[in-house]
Amino acid sequence: MGLANPPLKFDNFDLEKIDTSTPVLILGGKENALSLVRRYGPLGIKTMVCGPNDCWGLYSRHCSKQFPVPRGMPSAEYFQELLLGSDKNELHGSLLIAGSDIAIEFIAQNRVALEKYYVLDHGNAEMQLKLLDKRETLIMAKKVGVATPQFWDANSEEDLELVRQSIQFPVMVKPILSHEFIKVFGCKLFIIESDFDKLAEKVRLAWENNINVMVIEMIPGPDDLLSSYYTYMDESGKSHFDYTKRIIRRYPVNRGLACYHKSEWLPETAEAGRRFFKEIGFSGLGNIEFKLDKRDNKLKVIESNARFTAAQELVIRSGAPIDVIYYCIATGQTAPTFSNYNQQLTYWYGLRDFLAFLQMQHRKDITMAQWVKSLFPLNHVSPLHNFSDPYPSLGAFGARIDKTIRDLF
Repeated sequence: MGLANPPLKFDNFDLEKIDTSTPVLILGGKENALSLVRRYGPLGIKTMVCGPNDCWGLYSRHCSKQFPVPRGMPSAEYFQELLLGSDKNELHGSLLIAGSDIAIEFIAQNRVALEKYYVLDHGNAEMQLKLLDKRETLIMAKKVGVATPQFWDANSEEDLELVRQSIQFPVMVKPILSHEFIKVFGCKLFIIESDFDKLAEKVRLAWENNINVMVIEMIPGPDDLLSSYYTYMDESGKSHFDYTKRIIRRYPVNRGLACYHKSEWLPETAEAGRRFFKEIGFSGLGNIEFKLDKRDNKLKVIESNARFTAAQELVIRSGAPIDVIYYCIATGQTAPTFSNYNQQLTYWYGLRDFLAFLQMQHRKDITMAQWVKSLFPLNHVSPLHNFSDPYPSLGAFGARIDKTIRDLF
């Protein structure tokens, strides 16, 4: 864990033939930004990062230039100033990569202006904005025959009354745009176990903060029923790769971020994901997450992203070099392919997974012996720590201390 990246391996592809002259500028992100910097930099690609102080890629020794977002300034405002508000000839011609939802929104809303100076992928701006919208994602899935949880609008008191008449608990109050909700409440969603008054209270709280939300059923079952599919589709609808993984645990349990993933080929997940992206007319880099509903044995859409995700380092360490494929396609080069990948690697956030264990143990879902056994074999990939590039660990620690101090005062 935390060792230098293994050599890249491709199917009948010479890595030395890649033209690395197009620089990369990563906007925002955290684990994904760091993974991209650590891959692109050693390949000879000039890699720059722009993000707030918790963007781990800023601290990597492979980052050739940093553009930290000034404290107190919204990231999108700084992106605008950096890329379109001044004469930044040194950045012109760079491939822009969105590492966060805020960056996706910024690039999509300014795509026409950005295309004059920068290299962008095949992403369709309208579709990328639709995938940011969690309700619109579910609507698109239903239209193309991909299963979803039940969901209800929550835009008015009249909507709430309709919800009261039809829901079965537990349910979630889920934001339409996750990054806006997280900024205000510091979490991804609210879970309501059984109390409609509590549900109404949380919805109204969102309204008070000008956050649009919906109510969505909570699919029963443990977090290891969650799985994801990744692909890159060009404008002709061709899929350039297929990759799947699954989640073992999340923290907090059933509602938080994944703290233990496994690289694993899941044909049903791949089929459902491929069908979703193809039928909605998607282009660019895409990821979609499902949860298996044991009640009807269907994979149901949780969310979708048009960007690299937090599990990026697991993906590439397993032998699925989707970052290099992305770079080659976006810069008009022949892209490598891969026919298989390591299905035994895991992606582990040690402390958070231990906290997940304590929570599950309290609920009598797991024993100490079962948790320890689940950690073997020790094929873990760290999202952060790397002996050959230690500074992001220090930067992440400093950003956490800074946030704690600001929260206190």
